[in-house]
Amino acid sequence: MRPGRPVIMKVIAMHNFTLHTPTKVLFGKGQVAQLREQLPSDARILITYGGGSVVRSGLLAQIKQDLAGMSLFEFGGIEPNPTYETLMGAVELARAEKIDFLLAVGGGSVLDGTKFIAAAAHYDLAKDPWHILETVGGDVASAIPLGAVLTLPATGSEMNMGAVITRKSSGDKQHFFSPFVMPRFAVLDPVLTYTLPARQVANGVVDAFIHTLEQYLTYPVNAKVQDRFAEGLLQTLAEEGPKALVEPENYDVRANIMWSATMALNGLIGAGVPQDWATHMLGHEITALHGLDHAQTLAVVLPALLQAKRAQKHAKLLQYAERVWDLRSGSEEERIDGAIAATRDFFERMGIKTRLRDYGLADANIDTLVAKLAEHGMTSLGEHGDIDLAQSRHIYEAAW
Repeated sequence: MRPGRPVIMKVIAMHNFTLHTPTKVLFGKGQVAQLREQLPSDARILITYGGGSVVRSGLLAQIKQDLAGMSLFEFGGIEPNPTYETLMGAVELARAEKIDFLLAVGGGSVLDGTKFIAAAAHYDLAKDPWHILETVGGDVASAIPLGAVLTLPATGSEMNMGAVITRKSSGDKQHFFSPFVMPRFAVLDPVLTYTLPARQVANGVVDAFIHTLEQYLTYPVNAKVQDRFAEGLLQTLAEEGPKALVEPENYDVRANIMWSATMALNGLIGAGVPQDWATHMLGHEITALHGLDHAQTLAVVLPALLQAKRAQKHAKLLQYAERVWDLRSGSEEERIDGAIAATRDFFERMGIKTRLRDYGLADANIDTLVAKLAEHGMTSLGEHGDIDLAQSRHIYEAAW
């Protein structure tokens, strides 16, 4: 440095942000009893749900009884990773019956599918509603209002404006965002999660954990509030997740998991901070091609991605190691290794495998995965936009 020459330092500070979270949350045991008061009394309501668990549990019958006298319609069969082909049947029903309110009863897939129904039912009749996904929701001008009764905490879809939809005919899985599909209200009763299969519990915990990491494990911007919120969510999920598998009717455990999953993706911890989401983009292609659960693909991709980007994420990985996993001794590289290993071990303890080969695949079909990324424009991923197709290939290979 030359004497007298000023040193120019780049100051990285919390980003400007606008945060608007209008969803009314009714949290706790028995809150479904408040459902009628949240709905317009004269609405034509379409109840959407998934594979039948809400029928077997009696929840659908309870809701219909509570809403007796209102104008109700039903559409069931929304799949995990909801498909465009199925959802278009609901869109046709909504248009034919002049539905003016949607009530999603289920988990994130039902909610995501219902958001698409809401937007597509109001979409230009001259256009293919798949265009909503191709424009990432940018041309959605209105939607049917919707509310939710959540039965599976995972995606945070009950309190955000995003959705992910799959089109079977082309093997595409894409997302969209629109403020018009933000739920008006969400009923969150932890008791409704007691009968979930262990696989769905594990998927939900891991999904929420990685949602948090996508907004946290980037680079520091001195956003202490967001960091501490995120670290609290990560610690809570790591503590309570394994308990939920062995104590399925522990209300406190279920309540903390349910609220953590909602808080992980309602905009709060992501406000004013850089975000990554490369793990999700790479994972979506695995789900579309191989049919793995969403959380399974995230658990496969994330450890490989963290290894590949450890230099760029160095400072936050060290912070994560210390504050979430209490790793304070050893060299910086050893602590980062420990944090990545602890993350992988947590997923495995939840019963979710972290390598593609562990899912019985004969071949990862990496060429096809990379080609789909290119087709979808996913050529500069991550918080720095520096994960190109070559690096995505490397991550897929490391995830095998």
